[in-house]
Amino acid sequence: MSFFVHPTSIVSKEARIADGVWIGPFCMVGSDVEIGEETRLEGHVRILDHVTLGKRCRVFENVVLGGEPQDLAFRGELSFVRIGDDVTLRENVTIHRGSGEGTVTSVGSGTWMMVGSHAGHNSSIGEGCILANGVGLSGYSSVDDGSVLGGMSGLHQFTRVGRSCMVGGLTKVVKDVPPFTLVDGHPARIHGLNVVGLRRKGFSQEDRLQVRRAYREIFLSSSIDREALARLEQDKSLCTYVKEILEFIHGSKRGITPWGSRRGHDD
Repeated sequence: MSFFVHPTSIVSKEARIADGVWIGPFCMVGSDVEIGEETRLEGHVRILDHVTLGKRCRVFENVVLGGEPQDLAFRGELSFVRIGDDVTLRENVTIHRGSGEGTVTSVGSGTWMMVGSHAGHNSSIGEGCILANGVGLSGYSSVDDGSVLGGMSGLHQFTRVGRSCMVGGLTKVVKDVPPFTLVDGHPARIHGLNVVGLRRKGFSQEDRLQVRRAYREIFLSSSIDREALARLEQDKSLCTYVKEILEFIHGSKRGITPWGSRRGHDD
């Protein structure tokens, strides 16, 4: 095996370090740690036990992975952090282990967590997400694939942000954010579709139009129209994206973020 460890760093002999890994100065790597090929740790990184870090990741200064959960119910049980491939963790990112035997805090491949962002215990971040500076995910919250969270926004415990959403900076998310939407505010309100994000992800104009029409029916006012949901469920011609929205709403446990006063449905 061929990897580099700076002489000022401390790496457990029991850690599993793949080829091409580069560990910079003053890092600490625990025993039950796995680091994938070509991952790079800059200076002063600390990876505690029970952490798996994928291939080609880049971890910047003062990142701490695998810290004990900030949960009064935690009693020292075995839990984990799992991080995918091609993940970037900028300075001062913290990711805590799960709370509860065998539980996991996870970060999907291709995700970028910027300076000072935090993933709390039992949270999950999908693939290709961006968390800007100072974003905070409380315990058991989740962010689905391709969503972007603006600087210093925060998720309440157990809340979920759906796929390909855009959450504005300083936003307070206390209810679930349905897929493909643009949200902002304190607390959060929906202000239309994440049109720019959907275009970048290859959504056709017809797909965007169907999603926009569905949201118009669902949110006749600021809250959800349950009769409209029932009508949409009977429509066999719906695209998969609208079906995804309906499934998300039905699966919500905290309720859905209301629509704001600005009806931003334009495509």
